[in-house]
Amino acid sequence: MSSTTTSEVDRVGGRGTALVASLLFIALVVAAIGSLGAPLITAVAQDYRVSLSASQWTLTVTLLSGAVATPLLGRLGSGRRRRSVILATLAVVVAGSAATVVPAPFAVLIFGRAAQGVGLGLTALMMAIARQYLGERAPSTIAMLSVASTVGVGVGYPVAGLLTQIGGVRAAYLLGLIVATAALITAVVAVPKDAPDAPREGAMDWPGAALLSVGLVAVLVVTSETSLWTSDPVAATMILSAGIAVLAGWVAVEHRARRPLVDLRALRHPEVATANLVMGVSGVAMYLLFTLITRYVQTPSQAGYGYALTSFEAGLVLVPFSALGFLAGRLVPQLSRRIGPFPLLAVSGAVVAGACLLFAATRTFGVAWPIVAMGVLGLGVGSFSAAMPQAILAVTPSEETAAAMSINQVVRSVGFSIGSALSGLMLATYTSDGSFAPSETGYTTTSWIGVAVAASSIALAVGIKSTRRHDHAR
Repeated sequence: MSSTTTSEVDRVGGRGTALVASLLFIALVVAAIGSLGAPLITAVAQDYRVSLSASQWTLTVTLLSGAVATPLLGRLGSGRRRRSVILATLAVVVAGSAATVVPAPFAVLIFGRAAQGVGLGLTALMMAIARQYLGERAPSTIAMLSVASTVGVGVGYPVAGLLTQIGGVRAAYLLGLIVATAALITAVVAVPKDAPDAPREGAMDWPGAALLSVGLVAVLVVTSETSLWTSDPVAATMILSAGIAVLAGWVAVEHRARRPLVDLRALRHPEVATANLVMGVSGVAMYLLFTLITRYVQTPSQAGYGYALTSFEAGLVLVPFSALGFLAGRLVPQLSRRIGPFPLLAVSGAVVAGACLLFAATRTFGVAWPIVAMGVLGLGVGSFSAAMPQAILAVTPSEETAAAMSINQVVRSVGFSIGSALSGLMLATYTSDGSFAPSETGYTTTSWIGVAVAASSIALAVGIKSTRRHDHAR
């Protein structure tokens, strides 16, 4: 550990435990708020008198704004203004949360949800703070932050569903405003002041930021719009191709930029590149199954299957997902030091594949079995999330922590979006004309696709020999 880093750790001193708790709280809050729209889609459609497809944008817009904001915040927070960036971002989240509560047209709600989604980019900055100030506690804290940003999506589901049933959607969104305000106050009190000798950020790569934003929005919008793929696949393919072309242009711009938004040379490192690829592929399998289970348990019984659970009851299904995910986050850092992150990623892929297989084979035996499958999925997702930073940060300089992990978060968002879209497309394929629900065969076939995708992530993780440089992680 360098002398500079040692002095920074000493500056935090005995407040280390409080800092860990504060960072985890902020990460949990932004993850829970970002996913708050999922259990409220039906209620929003009813209260605002909009279609379900329009209501779906209360979730989609947060994912979009989060994907766009994450790399920008990662670069802005890499120098002397990290604390200022965190506080400003949380202020935006609080303002957006207020917009979701006030009686206003649907467009204001969408604006508020977009502002809330900006907070999803903060997790990488929380990791950078942990790495800079927590010394030996940094690896375990970073692992838990990564877990919180993933399995934390299930924390607010049951409460949001219950509040919606009691007081309507604004009661649920009011909870978001309260916890967002608490997170901002926590950051003001707990986030350390930036070191005066920290490197300056330099000029922002605005051309690169613009290209990355446009490319990501095109890719994420088209992958999230399942109806477009079924109604006009040619248009969907053209939009996706255009988005990929813009991202290719972004890569070219980054290579020429003096201060690039992302250090592409670091991303080309075999371990970093493989870890990001594994994250993207595994993210497809994770969210594919997540979508399948949450949709299956809420299917009305007249479909001949499903359990017609309310939004509150469906939220309770996610409790094992979050609980086992956080358990994995506690155990994985210790295992990673013994066997390395890439073997753990392979094991995590096997757990996700097992969850897909379990849902395919046992879901008709009672509601307990989809819940078990969701718990196993949480174990796999938590393990993936905890091992991933170990694989990337082992070969990443400390000053590039926020930028490197922000790109990994973007890759994860793209994987999740593709998984959700693939799940919707497959179920739509198995839904006959005039039917409101897909056949049982659709769920089985899609689950097996999840098994195959997870197996691909296992092969990728096994296929690289880890050559970690421990000195970069210190």
